[in-house]
Amino acid sequence: MSPRSIGGSNTQSLCVYVDSADSHCEKARAAGAKILVEPETHDHGEGYWVDRGYEAENLEGHHWWFVERVEDRSVSG
Repeated sequence: MSPRSIGGSNTQSLCVYVDSADSHCEKARAAGAKILVEPETHDHGEGYWVDRGYEAENLEGHHWWFVERVEDRSVSG
């Protein structure tokens, strides 16, 4: 169900990896997405990874997170 049709309740959450969080964000904004969190970089610490991402809301009220892997410092990475 669309969040808009049930009073704004979250009905799903999606995280999608993209090549460039910044350019993807600008395309999403131009297509009408509401940007809830501007692109920002998160360093998850030594032995993990660094990501850059943003959060958007589409026209039906679904929240999406788009993330770009900047650096992989994990043991298996």
